[in-house]
Amino acid sequence: MAEITAAAVKELRERSGAGMMDCKKALAETSGDMEAAVDWLRAKGLAAAQKKSSRTAAEGLVGVAVSGTKGVAVEVNSETDFVAKNEQFQEFVRNAAGVALAIGTADAEALSAAAYPGGGTVAEKLVANIATIGENQTLRRVGTVSVTKGLVVDYVHNAAAPGLGKIGVLVALEGDAPEDKLREIGKQIAMHIAAAFPLALSADQIDPALLERERAIAAEKAAESGKPAEIVAKMVDGAIAKFAKENALLSQLFVIDNKTPIADVVAKAAKDAGASIALTDYVRFQLGEGIEKEASDFAAEVAAAAGI
Repeated sequence: MAEITAAAVKELRERSGAGMMDCKKALAETSGDMEAAVDWLRAKGLAAAQKKSSRTAAEGLVGVAVSGTKGVAVEVNSETDFVAKNEQFQEFVRNAAGVALAIGTADAEALSAAAYPGGGTVAEKLVANIATIGENQTLRRVGTVSVTKGLVVDYVHNAAAPGLGKIGVLVALEGDAPEDKLREIGKQIAMHIAAAFPLALSADQIDPALLERERAIAAEKAAESGKPAEIVAKMVDGAIAKFAKENALLSQLFVIDNKTPIADVVAKAAKDAGASIALTDYVRFQLGEGIEKEASDFAAEVAAAAGI
């Protein structure tokens, strides 16, 4: 059986909200597999839905740039938050977003190969920054949205500088409503997206693999109820429908009033404006999301450094 470390138990407690002994048992039952342990706790009713934590491992910045009907978001990672406050680093992220907007790419490799303002490529400028700043940096990802007619609205939560921060959002609004109306509703929806972590625009766009994982958890939980098979099946279907509703942007309840679906918020804005407005796409980049931080044993590091 895999060794269960205190660090692993602590991480599982933070992710699941379950008790220490339950977390230890979950890790033991799943041979130390963190994701499987989270699912085990949820299936046993010992944890709520997996937390969408705003505490992420990587440092750096997310930059956004928009121009009328198109917008881009880029994420550039650094080793420490100190570098993220460096003006040279901030300028690079801002310029990288501008280049991505100009060439219309959502591909990090294509952006790296593109010309950087002042000479060379984006990749070459990044290498030069690493040399002068003295810390590794990586251009991790790029996201784009666009509309044929309408407006793309950007928002940065807790901006470190204009267009730069740890959470960047783009909202694509298609329609012929006046720009000021589109910008107003777009900003509200962008703030909602930053806070509500939608997984997809609509329920049918949620990753099927994720839905299957949720179905497996719901099925195990429902089976333990002891109810007849047909009732269990309905319980599972209901759980999946609820999950999809709560995680699809258009059906999420607006964070401002916690009762109106986003689709209805958009419809009301269109009615008030007397013109068409459709929410067609969005991007939400949170710094470091999906990056696993390597756990370190501080005592072991000290011992290694001392040659013990």
